[in-house]
Amino acid sequence: MNHLLKSRIRLLWLAGCLCLPAAPASAADQIGLALLHTQAANINGAGVRVAQVEADLYGNAGEFEVNPNFATVAQPVQLFTYYTQSGSSGAFPNPYGTESLHADDVGELFYGMALGVATNLAHVDNYEAGDFVTLSASGIPYVYTNYTVTLPSSNIGDPLVNQSFAFEGYPTNLQTASDSAYDNYAAKYNILFVSAIDNGGPVNPPSTCYNGLGVGAYGGSSSTGPTLDNGRAKPDLVTPWDETSFSTPQVTGGAALLLQAALAGVGGADLNSAASPCALKALLINGAVKPPGWTNNSPSPLDRNYGAGIMNVLNSYEQLAGGKHGYDASATVPTGGAHPPTGASATEPVLSGWDYNTNTSSSASDAVNHYYFNVTNAPSGATFATTATLVWNRHQSQTAINHLKLYLYNTANNNLVSASVSAVDNVQHVWVPNLPAGRYDLQVWKAGGSYVSAAEPYALAYAFTAPPLTVSRTSATSATVSWPVYPAGYLLESTTNLLASGGWNTNYPAPAVNQAQNQMVVATTTNSPTFFRLVLP
Repeated sequence: MNHLLKSRIRLLWLAGCLCLPAAPASAADQIGLALLHTQAANINGAGVRVAQVEADLYGNAGEFEVNPNFATVAQPVQLFTYYTQSGSSGAFPNPYGTESLHADDVGELFYGMALGVATNLAHVDNYEAGDFVTLSASGIPYVYTNYTVTLPSSNIGDPLVNQSFAFEGYPTNLQTASDSAYDNYAAKYNILFVSAIDNGGPVNPPSTCYNGLGVGAYGGSSSTGPTLDNGRAKPDLVTPWDETSFSTPQVTGGAALLLQAALAGVGGADLNSAASPCALKALLINGAVKPPGWTNNSPSPLDRNYGAGIMNVLNSYEQLAGGKHGYDASATVPTGGAHPPTGASATEPVLSGWDYNTNTSSSASDAVNHYYFNVTNAPSGATFATTATLVWNRHQSQTAINHLKLYLYNTANNNLVSASVSAVDNVQHVWVPNLPAGRYDLQVWKAGGSYVSAAEPYALAYAFTAPPLTVSRTSATSATVSWPVYPAGYLLESTTNLLASGGWNTNYPAPAVNQAQNQMVVATTTNSPTFFRLVLP
């Protein structure tokens, strides 16, 4: 690798830091891991192979390896294979590299027995970044104009790859070369790359690739989108850590949990669809919880700081478990024409679920797949938090993407409720926090006319949720309040005066969990009624 280029592959670690950054004590709760384990304790990454690509610490050649005996990794050496261009080894220590504390800390949060998200992985292939991805350039030195990015020449055999490093300080044409290399490799071998977006400034490659997940840090040091080349939305997700090096392995771990569940049939009999990178990506994005201040400025589908929000693996798992359900009707309309609901009577059988399907347009017509929902299973007047995510890949050896959009229509009046219509992203995301009960048409639209291909495979994840709140008095001065664990992200509030502005009490501890229900005993007054509600941040 060109030395100038290699020196600028950067670990996302603050200079001088030789310890794991502090994170919230409830980090496992904030990403839904603790709740998931109350519902599915055996979802721990079992049977899933992953790769962990690590850059040399501070440029120290060969310093990239995870130490299996590191206190909070505590995994057998047989779990690891270490790779460089000079050779590979299944032993530790070995002649090909040395221990990296950064790699240890990434491993701690990825699969470590104490704090890891996926603690029972089948295998970890540990690569040195400068040997895994080769950068070269030609042109005038220090003002290079032509960049080449090369990944391994064959399939590494790992469906998930964690990358807690970034290429910093490069021009846009390096990002373009990196994105193409990663997208081509991901499309060819069905791999999901999960990459840190960097710790300040613009998002940097390889997190900017179309077909991967770019991860930011919530509440810490994190870059912000969009991408410099054409304004695509990155990050896709965040988790609550100080730096993106450590938020990234949590998301890769979350992907491993979903992959294990998909291969075990949790999402239904179509294991290949459920385990596809597009489906995993759609489910992870759609399960995210919106933090305070989340917003997306149309046409961008995601927030420039938080992506879709804070990853919540319980939400994603439950949407996977809702099963794969195909569209209810398909239609073609003249290119650029209106595409209202078709009037079909079929209805999706669940309000939380997913699909992996294909939309095919023509040179003269747009194509629309319609998913109809009767959003009514709640008390009169209740509103639904609604989220839907559409994901498709950039095809191998292509520079452009097919143009797909996501629409939500009210079938009672054919009014458009919400839409995600970015022309540059291959993720579309709809979020409606207060949707009235009714019948709705969720549309996956594909542009006709000029396109990369007539047919486009896609993954769709969706959820329409209105969790019921139950209150029962347990004494003269207390009541038990309960609501379902899914969907996660709701907060309990109470008041004794519905007319008082800002009079809602939010100071409640985390609830206990019993038989898929959050339960909390709360103090009440004897001389006035107490009113409770669930709210989203």
